[in-house]
Amino acid sequence: MIFFHLNILLNSTKSPFIIKGEKKKYAWCACGGSSNQPFCDGTHMKIGKKSPVIFENEKEGNIALCGCRQTGNPPFCDGTHTKL
Repeated sequence: MIFFHLNILLNSTKSPFIIKGEKKKYAWCACGGSSNQPFCDGTHMKIGKKSPVIFENEKEGNIALCGCRQTGNPPFCDGTHTKL
């Protein structure tokens, strides 16, 4: 699914981003405008959209980060994309 806002292409997917998590802080892109999905690159400041969700990952291993941006548990995938 693609959204347009102020001539910026905002991406949303119907699947999660599976990343290999490390023990560190992450900034999940909540606006969809980042060119470094699923992570924030500061685009939200230019387009006036949602700020990123900052979270501390406490264990190493795969993490499913929401790609549809409709999750009830940001930044993590809760399966909402299957109902879109």
